Order: sequence, then C-alpha cells, then structure tokens
Amino acid sequence: MAISEGKFQDVLSEFAATPEFIREVATDFQKDLQIGLRDPKSSSMRMLKSYVGLPTGKETGEYLALDFGGTNVRVFRVRLDGEGRYEIIKRVGEPLIIPGEYDYIGKNSTADQMFGFLAKLIDDAIDGDHTTKFYLGHTFSFPSAQEDLNNARLIIWTKEFATPGVEGKVVNDLLLDALKKRGIENVVPVAVINDTVAVLLSAAYKQADIYTGSIYATGHNTCYLESSIHDPKGFGVGGMILNLECGNFMKLTPNRFDVELDQKSEKPGEQRFEKMVSGRYMGELFSMAVTELLSSDKKFDFTSIDMSAIVSDESANLEKATAIITEKTGQNLELADLKKVKELDAAIIIRSARLVTASYVGIVWQRANGGEIVKQHVAVDGSVYEKMPLVQENINKALQELLGENASKVTTILDVGGSGLGAAIAAAMAVVK
Repeated sequence: MAISEGKFQDVLSEFAATPEFIREVATDFQKDLQIGLRDPKSSSMRMLKSYVGLPTGKETGEYLALDFGGTNVRVFRVRLDGEGRYEIIKRVGEPLIIPGEYDYIGKNSTADQMFGFLAKLIDDAIDGDHTTKFYLGHTFSFPSAQEDLNNARLIIWTKEFATPGVEGKVVNDLLLDALKKRGIENVVPVAVINDTVAVLLSAAYKQADIYTGSIYATGHNTCYLESSIHDPKGFGVGGMILNLECGNFMKLTPNRFDVELDQKSEKPGEQRFEKMVSGRYMGELFSMAVTELLSSDKKFDFTSIDMSAIVSDESANLEKATAIITEKTGQNLELADLKKVKELDAAIIIRSARLVTASYVGIVWQRANGGEIVKQHVAVDGSVYEKMPLVQENINKALQELLGENASKVTTILDVGGSGLGAAIAAAMAVVK
C-alpha cells in the first residue's frame, strides 16, 4: 500500500520548525531565563547555581576527577599545566552494575556499597598512595540541591538508579566517609559540579570566549555564565555558571506526537524540551510517526542510531535504509515510500537541531542584555551533536536565521570528555585563589 501524499504531508507538518516558530522559542526561552533570575521557582527551568565562574586558564597542579553521571564511573588523575594545557596521567573506570556479579544501583544495594566502590576506584587511580594529598573534583550528574561548590545534596535519583540511603544526603560527605573507611585520608573532595558545567569549564580552560556549555546526546541540558550573579567565595571569574536543567523548559508548543509520547512516558508533564530534542526520544517520535504513516496496528521500535543510518543513506536505491525499515516494520515499501520515511526522519532531526539552537540564541540574547552580541562559542558534548547527520549544519542555518548579521559571532564547538577535565579544573579553582 503506497503512502498517500496527503497523509505524508500531514505527518511531516507536525515536525515543521519554521523560522517564526524557532524565533518564538528563542524569545520565550530568554523570557523564562529572566523570570528564573528573579525567582527560580517561577521558571520552568531549575536555574541551579553552580557556585563557580569561569577558569582563568592559569590553574595548575595535579588533581583527581571523579566522573559519576551514569552506570559507568571513571576516575582520572589530571595534571593542569595552565593556558589550556593538561595531561591525563591515569584513568580507571568500571561499571556500577554487572548483571550476575554485582549491582550497586538497585534497590537492594546500599549507599555504603556504592560509595565504597567509588573509593576503591579512587584508590586504584592513586596507586594506593595514602600519603600524597590529592584534591578531588566530582562531576555528579543527578538532580541536586547545592549551597556551595563542595556540597550537593541529591534530590532524587534518575537514570534507573534506586540505591537507598543516598537521596537527601550530601554526596561528597558520603564519599569522604567511604574514603576514610578505606584508610584514604589524603584525598579531599573540594568541588562537585554538573556535567554541563564540566563541559563549560573544560572548554573555557582551553579556549577564550566560551560562556555556554551543553550536553546534546541521549539527554539534553545547558548551562551558561550569568554575569549578574556572584558567589561571595569568588571561585572563578565573570559571574556564576547557572545549570539550567533546560530539558524541563515547558514554554513551547508540542505536536500531537510529542503529547502522546509525554503521556506514555515515565514522568508525564515533565522534561518537555528534552522529549522534543534528545537522542533518547527522537527514535520514539520517529517510531510513532512511521506507525501512523503506514497505518500499522503494530508499534515500531526505531532508535536514534537507526535514524542516523537511514538519513545518511545516499545510495540510489536506499539499500541500507531499506534493510533497516524492512526489519523494523515488517513491510516491503516501494522506493517512493522509503524516500518519504527518510524525509520524515530528517524532519525530526532538523526540528531537534533548530529547537536546541533557539535555546542557545535565547542565552546569547540574555547575555547581551539588549546590547551588542560579542564573539562567543557554545561548547557542546554529546553523540547527537557529534555524530547525528544534519545536526551541525542545521544549527548553523538556524543561527543565521535568528541572529542575522551577528551570526558570524556565535559558533558551536565540540568538547569531548569535558566531564573529567572539568571536574579537575573545578578542584583547582576551589583550592587555588
């Protein structure tokens, strides 16, 4: 059965991201920032203070970095040489769960087990040296309430974590206790930051004119330097980095597929923006749209990896795309219909890139505060930004549309592995005044 042109255009139009639409999103994003600066509880974004500004680039010394953002935990020994130079002296890493062997993230585990595991990794990273003093920075990428640079209290576990005894606790206190139980009293946790903040610190250490850091991957979040806020302790320069938790930006209109996805999600009514742009949800949106396009009673199950492979197929007969679509749908589509599916795929990716760009521009406008837009880069880490076809070119197109003659002043750059380096830089900023 061929896909009717009318049905195709109807489904395709749901993912249109017109210049007018993304300008409205950018404007509303800036407004939500301004509301949040006056009263964070009134914004749809969390607007969390990081209690750190930008590095000077003169931070030096050897530090430990704990990167704890998912089931794979890593610890680095990093030597900072200043002016953007650094060396990773050692890295160790292990998963918090190996099915059939151990599980430190399940409801039957304990906080002591989890943080004891982290302490062991740190011991491995310092080669059992319990004499030399090491200052440790901690990238902890879970929702936390923070009152200073070194104290983050876990609000709630996400990412399928369920370890009891951690929610409501200061994570670096738990880590310090675990280190002491292992006889490691020479490692001192001094900073805890979010992964977006780590990306910004990492990139700003290596390059000038960077005020925004973002994760654009399975999930999505952004932080930026707000010059109007300063921490009395004065870690860093230029103001304070705000972790927006902008995946929860709600002031934009979802399409019918977005609404259905949200209603069926683990947390309906939350993370609207993330559900419209991130890698985790793009495959679900594509699956729902193709299911409707093909009038199927069976729910399809495409992933963002499938989408990447389909949209990158430039062969005349779409051989690779055909194999994926046939496997996922169980239908043998004509070439004309395969091209429609590919075009729908591209539309979902392009909408994601344009919406994310709108959020970046909202930040650019906010930082300019009605004045001149200065030269700047947005540092981005994540598989969608790095690897998904169409993303970077459509970010550039959207920047041109929204910023016009100022577009040449704003660029996005890839910063890979910022979580580890950023944590080390945060540690240096906390101890070197």
